[in-house]
Amino acid sequence: MTAAKRTISPQVYARLSGVLYLINIACGLFGEVTRGKLIIPGDPAATAHHILASESLFRLTIAGDLVMHITDVPMAILFYVLLKPVSKDLSALAALFGMLQTAILCANKLNLITVLFLLTGNGLQSFTPSQLQSFASLSLELHESGFGVGLIFFGVSCLITAYLLYRSEYFPKALGILQAMAGVSYLINSFTLILNPTLATRMFPAIVIPAFIGELATCLWLITKGINVTKWNHRIAAGPLIQGPADA
Repeated sequence: MTAAKRTISPQVYARLSGVLYLINIACGLFGEVTRGKLIIPGDPAATAHHILASESLFRLTIAGDLVMHITDVPMAILFYVLLKPVSKDLSALAALFGMLQTAILCANKLNLITVLFLLTGNGLQSFTPSQLQSFASLSLELHESGFGVGLIFFGVSCLITAYLLYRSEYFPKALGILQAMAGVSYLINSFTLILNPTLATRMFPAIVIPAFIGELATCLWLITKGINVTKWNHRIAAGPLIQGPADA
């Protein structure tokens, strides 16, 4: 006598992805806002003083970022599961771009760890405190640039996800529009950071707000409303909306 198979409802996946998304957003905001208060642009000495005075807090922002990246992985898988009834190929592509972003941003955390080595490590006596502070400031700038590079891949992932959400029929089309808004915002910000850093600094408030709204709205919808299971089942029965090689 065989045991009956238990099928997990897509609603569980939707709610779980929403909870992970919320943790992701919270950790990301904590890291960016907290580090922003410690960093004084153009003043390596003051920045070093703030970081050393709040070293545990600075380390906590790194840990929080890593928690954010840990949630990236199951989120990518869950979104793949939720959106593959629309297109297996595109949902896999969105997950791949999301994973690339995570890999880049995880490696980028080494720039923040380098800051701590420069300001607190031994064996650097051949450098003056001023030089070490400048090197630490450079590492912080490299982290900012690396973050921008990572978000290019995330922006592409957001746009693909947005298209799938819009076409899905079991998610509101508004979610697709909001997710697209986030993706476009990240791409504009990241490429502007590379092409014209001064302009990117001035544009940042106008860019980050629509991105935040788009992601938070998607997150809250997944937690509170989830997915239309009836339409999901209809889509599963009908086959992928967008046929590709993976669906052959």
